[in-house]
Amino acid sequence: MGSQGNITHVIFDLDGLILNTEILYDVAIQKILDRFDKSYTYDLKMKVMGMKYHKSMELIQKELDIPITAEELVTKSMNNLKELFMKCDTMPGAEKLIRHLKKHGIPMCIATGSSSKDFELKTHSHKDMISLMEFTVRSDDPEVKHGKPDPDIFLLAKSRFKTPPASSANCLVLEDAPNGVKAALAADMKCVMVPDPRLENIPPAHVVLKSLEDFSPESFGLPPF
Repeated sequence: MGSQGNITHVIFDLDGLILNTEILYDVAIQKILDRFDKSYTYDLKMKVMGMKYHKSMELIQKELDIPITAEELVTKSMNNLKELFMKCDTMPGAEKLIRHLKKHGIPMCIATGSSSKDFELKTHSHKDMISLMEFTVRSDDPEVKHGKPDPDIFLLAKSRFKTPPASSANCLVLEDAPNGVKAALAADMKCVMVPDPRLENIPPAHVVLKSLEDFSPESFGLPPF
Protein backbone atom coordinates (compact mmCIF):
# COMPACT_ATOMS: atom_id res chain seq x y z
CA MET A 1 0.00 0.00 0.00
CA GLY A 2 1.79 3.14 -1.21
CA SER A 3 1.55 6.63 0.23
CA GLN A 4 -1.99 8.01 0.01
CA GLY A 5 -1.42 11.56 1.20
CA ASN A 6 -1.78 13.42 4.47
CA ILE A 7 -4.99 12.43 6.23
CA THR A 8 -6.01 14.45 9.29
CA HIS A 9 -9.67 13.38 9.76
CA VAL A 10 -11.37 9.98 9.44
CA ILE A 11 -15.03 9.30 8.61
CA PHE A 12 -16.44 5.82 9.24
CA ASP A 13 -19.48 4.16 7.75
CA LEU A 14 -21.38 2.00 10.26
CA ASP A 15 -23.16 -0.99 8.72
CA GLY A 16 -20.81 -3.65 7.41
CA LEU A 17 -17.76 -1.54 8.31
CA ILE A 18 -17.88 -1.08 12.08
CA LEU A 19 -20.81 -3.36 12.89
CA ASN A 20 -21.69 -6.68 11.28
CA THR A 21 -25.28 -5.77 10.46
CA GLU A 22 -25.53 -6.38 6.71
CA ILE A 23 -26.38 -10.08 7.13
CA LEU A 24 -29.14 -9.07 9.54
CA TYR A 25 -30.80 -6.97 6.84
CA ASP A 26 -30.62 -9.97 4.50
CA VAL A 27 -32.46 -12.16 7.00
CA ALA A 28 -35.10 -9.56 7.87
CA ILE A 29 -35.90 -8.65 4.26
CA GLN A 30 -35.91 -12.21 2.95
CA LYS A 31 -38.38 -13.21 5.67
CA ILE A 32 -40.87 -10.77 4.13
CA LEU A 33 -40.11 -11.71 0.54
CA ASP A 34 -40.66 -15.41 1.26
CA ARG A 35 -44.41 -14.65 1.37
CA PHE A 36 -44.23 -13.59 -2.29
CA ASP A 37 -41.82 -16.31 -3.45
CA LYS A 38 -39.18 -13.66 -4.20
CA SER A 39 -35.49 -13.53 -3.36
CA TYR A 40 -33.34 -10.71 -2.01
CA THR A 41 -30.50 -11.42 -4.41
CA TYR A 42 -26.92 -10.33 -3.97
CA ASP A 43 -27.15 -8.10 -7.05
CA LEU A 44 -30.20 -6.33 -5.64
CA LYS A 45 -28.49 -5.90 -2.29
CA MET A 46 -25.53 -4.21 -4.00
CA LYS A 47 -27.90 -1.75 -5.69
CA VAL A 48 -29.47 -0.59 -2.42
CA MET A 49 -26.50 -0.89 -0.04
CA GLY A 50 -25.65 2.46 1.55
CA MET A 51 -28.89 4.17 0.49
CA LYS A 52 -31.30 5.77 2.93
CA TYR A 53 -33.43 2.90 4.20
CA HIS A 54 -36.79 4.05 2.83
CA LYS A 55 -35.21 4.69 -0.57
CA SER A 56 -33.76 1.18 -0.58
CA MET A 57 -37.16 -0.32 0.19
CA GLU A 58 -38.68 1.66 -2.68
CA LEU A 59 -36.12 0.16 -5.05
CA ILE A 60 -36.68 -3.37 -3.75
CA GLN A 61 -40.44 -3.01 -4.15
CA LYS A 62 -40.03 -1.71 -7.69
CA GLU A 63 -37.42 -4.26 -8.78
CA LEU A 64 -39.35 -7.27 -7.44
CA ASP A 65 -42.82 -5.90 -8.26
CA ILE A 66 -44.32 -7.19 -5.03
CA PRO A 67 -47.85 -6.26 -3.81
CA ILE A 68 -46.67 -4.33 -0.77
CA THR A 69 -45.74 -0.68 -0.36
CA ALA A 70 -42.29 0.60 0.50
CA GLU A 71 -43.73 1.91 3.77
CA GLU A 72 -44.94 -1.58 4.68
CA LEU A 73 -41.55 -3.02 3.78
CA VAL A 74 -39.87 -0.55 6.10
CA THR A 75 -42.24 -1.29 8.99
CA LYS A 76 -42.17 -5.08 8.66
CA SER A 77 -38.42 -5.34 8.14
CA MET A 78 -37.67 -3.04 11.06
CA ASN A 79 -39.90 -5.14 13.30
CA ASN A 80 -37.84 -8.16 12.26
CA LEU A 81 -34.58 -6.29 12.85
CA LYS A 82 -35.13 -4.82 16.30
CA GLU A 83 -34.06 -7.86 18.28
CA LEU A 84 -31.30 -8.76 15.82
CA PHE A 85 -29.71 -5.32 16.05
CA MET A 86 -29.29 -5.58 19.80
CA LYS A 87 -26.96 -8.54 19.34
CA CYS A 88 -24.78 -7.43 16.42
CA ASP A 89 -21.01 -7.85 16.63
CA THR A 90 -18.19 -5.56 15.52
CA MET A 91 -16.36 -6.20 12.25
CA PRO A 92 -12.76 -7.50 12.44
CA GLY A 93 -10.24 -4.74 13.07
CA ALA A 94 -12.82 -1.98 13.56
CA GLU A 95 -12.57 -1.42 17.29
CA LYS A 96 -8.77 -1.73 17.28
CA LEU A 97 -8.51 0.99 14.62
CA ILE A 98 -10.98 3.32 16.32
CA ARG A 99 -9.20 3.07 19.67
CA HIS A 100 -5.81 3.54 18.00
CA LEU A 101 -6.91 6.72 16.21
CA LYS A 102 -8.52 8.06 19.39
CA LYS A 103 -5.32 7.41 21.35
CA HIS A 104 -3.42 9.57 18.86
CA GLY A 105 -5.97 12.38 18.81
CA ILE A 106 -7.21 11.86 15.24
CA PRO A 107 -10.68 13.44 14.79
CA MET A 108 -13.24 10.79 13.82
CA CYS A 109 -16.94 10.61 13.12
CA ILE A 110 -19.56 8.23 11.75
CA ALA A 111 -21.62 9.08 8.65
CA THR A 112 -24.30 6.43 8.22
CA GLY A 113 -27.36 5.70 6.14
CA SER A 114 -29.05 4.52 9.34
CA SER A 115 -31.78 6.58 10.96
CA SER A 116 -31.31 7.80 14.54
CA LYS A 117 -33.69 5.15 15.88
CA ASP A 118 -31.89 2.33 14.08
CA PHE A 119 -28.49 3.73 15.08
CA GLU A 120 -29.41 3.58 18.77
CA LEU A 121 -30.55 -0.04 18.46
CA LYS A 122 -27.43 -1.15 16.58
CA THR A 123 -24.97 0.57 18.88
CA HIS A 124 -26.75 -0.41 22.12
CA SER A 125 -24.03 -2.90 23.07
CA HIS A 126 -21.14 -0.80 21.75
CA LYS A 127 -21.70 2.59 23.37
CA ASP A 128 -18.18 2.77 24.82
CA MET A 129 -16.59 2.39 21.37
CA ILE A 130 -19.08 4.72 19.66
CA SER A 131 -18.45 7.40 22.31
CA LEU A 132 -14.90 7.74 20.97
CA MET A 133 -16.33 9.46 17.89
CA GLU A 134 -16.52 13.25 17.85
CA PHE A 135 -20.09 13.03 16.49
CA THR A 136 -22.33 11.01 14.18
CA VAL A 137 -24.32 12.04 11.11
CA ARG A 138 -27.39 9.92 10.38
CA SER A 139 -29.70 9.64 7.40
CA ASP A 140 -32.58 11.50 9.08
CA ASP A 141 -30.42 14.55 9.79
CA PRO A 142 -32.36 17.46 8.26
CA GLU A 143 -29.20 18.73 6.57
CA VAL A 144 -28.71 15.47 4.65
CA LYS A 145 -30.82 16.25 1.61
CA HIS A 146 -29.72 13.26 -0.47
CA GLY A 147 -28.38 9.90 0.69
CA LYS A 148 -25.41 7.99 -0.69
CA PRO A 149 -24.22 7.85 -3.52
CA ASP A 150 -24.62 11.64 -3.33
CA PRO A 151 -21.83 13.28 -1.29
CA ASP A 152 -24.10 15.27 1.06
CA ILE A 153 -23.53 13.21 4.20
CA PHE A 154 -19.73 13.28 3.93
CA LEU A 155 -19.56 16.99 3.13
CA LEU A 156 -21.81 17.67 6.11
CA ALA A 157 -19.57 15.53 8.32
CA LYS A 158 -16.52 17.46 7.15
CA SER A 159 -18.17 20.75 8.13
CA ARG A 160 -19.06 19.57 11.64
CA PHE A 161 -15.59 18.71 12.95
CA LYS A 162 -14.60 21.05 15.79
CA THR A 163 -11.33 21.64 13.97
CA PRO A 164 -12.25 21.37 10.28
CA PRO A 165 -9.86 19.68 7.83
CA ALA A 166 -7.93 21.96 5.50
CA SER A 167 -9.63 20.34 2.51
CA SER A 168 -11.70 17.32 1.51
CA ALA A 169 -8.47 15.64 0.41
CA ASN A 170 -7.41 15.50 4.07
CA CYS A 171 -10.46 13.36 4.92
CA LEU A 172 -10.40 9.56 4.74
CA VAL A 173 -13.70 7.70 4.37
CA LEU A 174 -13.86 4.03 5.35
CA GLU A 175 -16.68 2.22 3.54
CA ASP A 176 -17.95 -1.21 2.57
CA ALA A 177 -20.69 -0.27 0.08
CA PRO A 178 -20.34 0.79 -3.57
CA ASN A 179 -22.77 3.69 -3.00
CA GLY A 180 -20.68 4.86 -0.07
CA VAL A 181 -17.49 4.78 -2.12
CA LYS A 182 -19.18 6.78 -4.88
CA ALA A 183 -20.32 9.34 -2.30
CA ALA A 184 -16.81 9.67 -0.84
CA LEU A 185 -15.23 10.16 -4.25
CA ALA A 186 -17.92 12.68 -5.19
CA ALA A 187 -16.93 14.59 -2.04
CA ASP A 188 -13.28 14.57 -3.25
CA MET A 189 -12.21 12.52 -0.24
CA LYS A 190 -9.82 9.60 0.02
CA CYS A 191 -11.60 6.28 0.37
CA VAL A 192 -10.71 2.84 1.67
CA MET A 193 -13.20 0.13 0.78
CA VAL A 194 -13.68 -3.14 2.67
CA PRO A 195 -16.20 -4.83 0.34
CA ASP A 196 -18.28 -7.94 0.68
CA PRO A 197 -16.00 -10.69 -0.72
CA ARG A 198 -18.73 -11.60 -3.24
CA LEU A 199 -18.65 -8.16 -4.85
CA GLU A 200 -17.41 -8.41 -8.44
CA ASN A 201 -17.53 -4.82 -9.70
CA ILE A 202 -15.34 -2.93 -7.26
CA PRO A 203 -15.68 0.86 -7.54
CA PRO A 204 -12.42 2.85 -7.83
CA ALA A 205 -11.66 3.35 -4.14
CA HIS A 206 -8.11 4.50 -3.41
CA VAL A 207 -7.44 1.29 -1.48
CA VAL A 208 -9.44 -1.95 -1.30
CA LEU A 209 -8.91 -4.29 1.67
CA LYS A 210 -10.24 -7.68 2.70
CA SER A 211 -10.56 -6.48 6.30
CA LEU A 212 -9.81 -3.46 8.47
CA GLU A 213 -7.24 -5.75 10.09
CA ASP A 214 -5.18 -5.13 6.94
CA PHE A 215 -5.35 -1.33 7.20
CA SER A 216 -1.99 0.50 7.42
CA PRO A 217 -2.54 3.92 9.00
CA GLU A 218 0.93 5.14 8.01
CA SER A 219 0.00 4.82 4.34
CA PHE A 220 -2.30 7.80 4.86
CA GLY A 221 0.05 9.81 7.04
CA LEU A 222 -1.63 8.53 10.21
CA PRO A 223 0.25 7.17 13.27
CA PRO A 224 1.23 3.49 12.79
CA PHE A 225 -0.03 0.75 15.07
